Amino acid sequence: MDILKFISNNILQDPPVLLGLIAMLGLIVQKKPIAEIVKGSMSAAFGMIILTEGVNMLTGVVSAINTAIQTKMGITVAKGMTDITFTAQYGGDVGMAMFLALVIHILIARFTPIKTIFLTGHMLWWVPFVIVAGGVEGGLRGINLIVMSAILSALYFSIAPWIMRKYVWAATGDDSFLIGHPTTILSLISGFVAKHVGNKKHSTEDLNVPKGLSFFRDISITGGIVMFTVDIIVGIIAPTLVPKGSNLFTVALNAGLTFGGGLLILLYGVRLLVNQIIPAFQGISEKLVPGAKPAFDVPILFNYKPNAVIIGFLSAFITSTILVLIANVTNLFGILIVPLMITSFFECGGAAVIGEGQGGIKGAIIGTAVASVAMVALVGVSAMMMGSTIRNWILIFGGNDLSLWSIISKLIGSLFGGI
Repeated sequence: MDILKFISNNILQDPPVLLGLIAMLGLIVQKKPIAEIVKGSMSAAFGMIILTEGVNMLTGVVSAINTAIQTKMGITVAKGMTDITFTAQYGGDVGMAMFLALVIHILIARFTPIKTIFLTGHMLWWVPFVIVAGGVEGGLRGINLIVMSAILSALYFSIAPWIMRKYVWAATGDDSFLIGHPTTILSLISGFVAKHVGNKKHSTEDLNVPKGLSFFRDISITGGIVMFTVDIIVGIIAPTLVPKGSNLFTVALNAGLTFGGGLLILLYGVRLLVNQIIPAFQGISEKLVPGAKPAFDVPILFNYKPNAVIIGFLSAFITSTILVLIANVTNLFGILIVPLMITSFFECGGAAVIGEGQGGIKGAIIGTAVASVAMVALVGVSAMMMGSTIRNWILIFGGNDLSLWSIISKLIGSLFGGI
């Protein structure tokens, strides 16, 4: 158990270390010179660190807006990435489920046509986390809870990246990797809708911009301006966005600059990581899992269709916020839900790239808008069902695959909870 805890805490839950070790192993298997091994493994770790810092900058800006809106709506939810009480009681079950899931996942990749290895480090924990919570809600405990959670987690790690592979390849023009992130259900919806309503010929990346406004072609500038504008609007509606002693313009300006800088950092980390990890991963897949492809975090997609990410975020944020207000006024779910800023940017940003790949700018807008309807429905239903475990957590980070699989887990748990 001590060895398992060490691996979990210091490797699996530490993405830079995990991807650095994977790159190192791949280069060693290929019998590369020591200089290339050191450079490749360190560069992969650096890329993950840079990517993570960029994500943290974006999340910080988005979270501030979300908190202000929650305060304005009179909604209080727990802060942080986890429900401490739930983790304290069931963290061991989550850890064991994660290890068993990884074993099953690798066996699936080795002996079935589903050839993918899930490499999004933090999701290796959060997927079994929500599945264990669903099992607990359904009445499962002990070994039954661990086994069920491990099997469902392994199926997710394997199937989710695989079923959206053609959408990813169409959007990126690159079939060397997959996406392992809770955007899957929203991206599938977006891609399906976009294929039927959009037009690939009219790409978000080919927008005709006057020379005087050519700076809008830079995602960091566009993202910064968009977030500055959102902050101004939210600050007028929800004044708690502005700390005492400051003013709205300064807060919004700093938020826009931070968001734009975060995008630059994120995209640089993406390029550095991909350039190192994919060639190294090929060495591992050739020896251990022939034909396997790595499944990465969703920001990898942002580098391919940056305009689509911003367009999709706006489409999802506007649509979902209107739906959240309607749901709360009508008491649709029996609980108050909050605007899903984080999911609107990351998961729906990925969904917008997929929609763009199937239907251009129209596909990105409409596909993401439809996906955001599913996002609100998923967070509402899952929050209702997770009332005694992780409701507060799911309200902030749900509306995606995490909500979907927590629901599936509870339903299955309810069937076998009495065993």
